[in-house]
Amino acid sequence: MAKKPEKNFHQPEDIRVTATTKIWGLTVAILAICVPLSAVTRSGAIIPLAAISGAAIGTVAVWRSDVKKYQNQILSPHQVELEQRIADLETIVSGDDFDLRMKIKRLHANESDRQQEN
Repeated sequence: MAKKPEKNFHQPEDIRVTATTKIWGLTVAILAICVPLSAVTRSGAIIPLAAISGAAIGTVAVWRSDVKKYQNQILSPHQVELEQRIADLETIVSGDDFDLRMKIKRLHANESDRQQEN
């Protein structure tokens, strides 16, 4: 008997499928809210049609995007960890830079107050 090929669970899912799933999932939630509201507010089918149109346009935009751009974004867990560490370091550095700028401004303000007193 021939063996069935095993699924490769390490193969990343296409980001377009994930984005499309999220777009239409949110659209269904929006429709669940706006269909009863459109009956109460007597706005007709404007809001549900706008939701469906937005989802359709979003889906087309996702699927027409450059595939090569997304292929380069697939990172290994080690690369993701490095990216996170770099982002943390940038946050620390920018936070310290902001604190230093605030101290310099306070010193300049104190200095100008002293000069005005004299």
